[in-house]
Amino acid sequence: MTQFHHIRLELAREPGHPAGAPDEGYDIVVPLDAEGRLDGDALKAEPSRGHVRRFSNNETVSAGQLRHGPGGRWVLDMDQGDADDAVGFRFADERFVAGEYVSLSLPSGAQHTYVVARVVEV
Repeated sequence: MTQFHHIRLELAREPGHPAGAPDEGYDIVVPLDAEGRLDGDALKAEPSRGHVRRFSNNETVSAGQLRHGPGGRWVLDMDQGDADDAVGFRFADERFVAGEYVSLSLPSGAQHTYVVARVVEV
């Protein structure tokens, strides 16, 4: 059975952040299956439960909804407009379990890697 989870993504090591940046990232509420993979059907059944919050210096920068689109595409659709949106890179293939890494692509073309810091059932 699919359950919704709160996932904390923290910026992983990259140029400019050689130790990563645990105070930069995203909090996502998303349905996961038993293997820790995103469940698009469960999100379609309860779309209002898929939330996203982008944070910087541990303060909310923007918030929005998680959307599952055509071709298995997962979008972090931020309320402030398209410039803040992010697209999960191969999110349909990823397992969201603590210690794993996932990537997000921004409209600017920049891609950042995040560590799954925490996964808690809600």
